[in-house]
Amino acid sequence: MFKAFTRTIPEISIFHNPSSPASSNALKLLRSALSAPYPPSTSTGPPLSYNLEVIENKPPTSDQLRTILSYLPSKSLSGQTETPTPDVLLSAHPTVDSRPTNPEGVFQLASQNPNALKWPIVVDWNNGRVAVGDVEGVKSILEELRKKRDGEA
Repeated sequence: MFKAFTRTIPEISIFHNPSSPASSNALKLLRSALSAPYPPSTSTGPPLSYNLEVIENKPPTSDQLRTILSYLPSKSLSGQTETPTPDVLLSAHPTVDSRPTNPEGVFQLASQNPNALKWPIVVDWNNGRVAVGDVEGVKSILEELRKKRDGEA
């Protein structure tokens, strides 16, 4: 009945590695959207409103990885929906010599070798969205937040 009164501020986390250009660009974009008009092409739009948590040089826990995988788009093979495999979170870095098949294995590998992950991993925990390894996915998350703010969604 009073849905407008129950709105919560979205919780956005970025698992950030400063040595990754994509991760640094994503963090810059997320911080800018909080402090400057959004979208940047308009000087009159207000900034977006969300809580930003920056987790630097630490991979998501295995429980967080499980949740992140559930937020990724499902693959449909012959009409059956399948949850994405942990492989979608792993980079092709030459130092990655194993490909874990479960979130616990990904967490252990990434804890020992940060280059194993695709950075950044940006998660909108409230709306079940995630971007892995690219800035375009982050822009998509921000655009969805803008649509909600402007009443378009």
